[in-house]
Amino acid sequence: MSPIDWIVLLGTLAFIAAYGVWKTRGSQNLEGYLRGNNDAKWWGIGISIMATQASAITFLSTPGQAYFDGMRFVQFYFGLPIAMIILSVTFIPIYYKLKVFTAYEFLEQRFDLKTRSLASILFLVQRGLAVGITIYAPSIILSTLLGWPLGLTNLLIGALVIVYTVSGGTKAVTQTQKQQMAVMMGGMVIAGILVIAWLPEKMGFGDALHVAGKMGKLNVVNFEFDLNDRYNFWSGITAALFLFMSYFGTDQSQVQRYLSGRSIAESRLGLIMNGLLKVPMQFVILFIGVMVFVFFQFNQPPVFFNKTALEKVEQSANEEDKEELERLKRQYTHVFEEKKYHLEELIKATRTEDQSEVDRLRTEVNTLQERSEEVREEVKGLVLKTDPNAEDNDKDYVFMTFVMNYLPTGLVGLLFAVIFSAAMSSTASELNALATTTTIDLYRRSIRKNENEQHYVSSSRWFTFLWGILAILFATYASLFENLIQAVNYLGSLFYGTILGIFIVAFYIKRIGANAVFFGAILAELLVIGLDQANGAGIAPEWLQVGYLWYNVIGCGLVVFFGLLLQPFFDKPQQATILEKNEKSHPD
Repeated sequence: MSPIDWIVLLGTLAFIAAYGVWKTRGSQNLEGYLRGNNDAKWWGIGISIMATQASAITFLSTPGQAYFDGMRFVQFYFGLPIAMIILSVTFIPIYYKLKVFTAYEFLEQRFDLKTRSLASILFLVQRGLAVGITIYAPSIILSTLLGWPLGLTNLLIGALVIVYTVSGGTKAVTQTQKQQMAVMMGGMVIAGILVIAWLPEKMGFGDALHVAGKMGKLNVVNFEFDLNDRYNFWSGITAALFLFMSYFGTDQSQVQRYLSGRSIAESRLGLIMNGLLKVPMQFVILFIGVMVFVFFQFNQPPVFFNKTALEKVEQSANEEDKEELERLKRQYTHVFEEKKYHLEELIKATRTEDQSEVDRLRTEVNTLQERSEEVREEVKGLVLKTDPNAEDNDKDYVFMTFVMNYLPTGLVGLLFAVIFSAAMSSTASELNALATTTTIDLYRRSIRKNENEQHYVSSSRWFTFLWGILAILFATYASLFENLIQAVNYLGSLFYGTILGIFIVAFYIKRIGANAVFFGAILAELLVIGLDQANGAGIAPEWLQVGYLWYNVIGCGLVVFFGLLLQPFFDKPQQATILEKNEKSHPD
């Protein structure tokens, strides 16, 4: 990058961190440190919720996902608005009336301490691993692109976040996320405008849409029901709905965002804002990825987007491998030129509405695209032959390759600032939530019960720092999943269903008591993990071979099922549901 890009990048990051420390300076009590004194406005809550979910993985992986797989990933978010409505009506009023710091506090009132602790620990395990991925995901790509050691990139992201999160707690997270969200969306919109503007001179936006459509990239909705298909309409409004209900309703990293609201109404509006804007936001990011795909149909892309991995083959001592790579590069260029010519002819046929010629050329273009991917697969084989530990999935490098090679000076730094800001934003929320849950649900409740408030504020700071160090260490030794954005959803799906099941029982099924739900949840979690292992090993029966999003439905359903099954073996629950308690004390 140029000196100007470095100034833009480092200046943006330094300003955000300094602003967070300055804005929340001064001593704070526990209420202020963990709930931000409940003074957040609805739009601030909405931005904070969106920024927490929109990690660097969103901006690195989503365009690459669209580049290879089209727009269908947007269906994953179809259940989000429904989830926001359900949570606004049910979860938020209960949390506010109980004046909880964490989502897990009221589980002790409904059940007992061991159930509260189980839910807390499940969250800490899941989110503790996820925060490492949140740091690692952008670090491994940024370190490759910038030529930095991976450990240094992990340390830079983690240290910046730790500084202002330890300093200001929840309020610091909320304050900095406003600036981070502005940088993120501003940078992406600029990149989207430029990629469209830099399409071939005689090619209009409508032509670009025709090319994307004819090459199968505008596949927004698929109504076919297939349990193995991760992204279709049905998985979006069912399996993903359960994931979003658990993530936004029981995951402390999100619950803490709207618990800082001034009132129930402000928190509800914040959630609804997220539900209304998140789908269009993901659509825009995916569409930018599709436009990058169209751009690279007329500007030859690298045969492999991970430049560092490709250079290892080029510098290999094996002359045969180097000669084979050069041959594949020539073949790739030949296919690209032939495909480009047919695409230009396809655009002409589309303009003249010659349907028979359009159909013929579309078939030819897609055949050439398949041949291009076959060449890429052979290159991947060479990459793995040279370095068996290399990452052969280059989806996550697509967008930043476009940024590095084509954006003007200054904007490259801005787009890197987008990625770093997104990483800092989501990491800060997660560290804040991990520290809060550790302090409130475990440390204050079961370890040091009678300390003064300042002690618990200090403890929260130390837990934030310790979770930050653990996250950096985990990020340093983590490994990539098939695709970064899928890694987080996969990890969450292993645990979210069980956690959601516990809350569903707590809210609505009064006949199930503490022991039944506790052991039911343990059984459910073990079965979900067992199912995932069986699917991974290919030994699961066909009817159990499902996409990981369905783990959310299965886990939740199993908790309810085992709770009902085990309840006759335990004493009848003495407590009413939380909903009944609230109705009695608040008859309005």
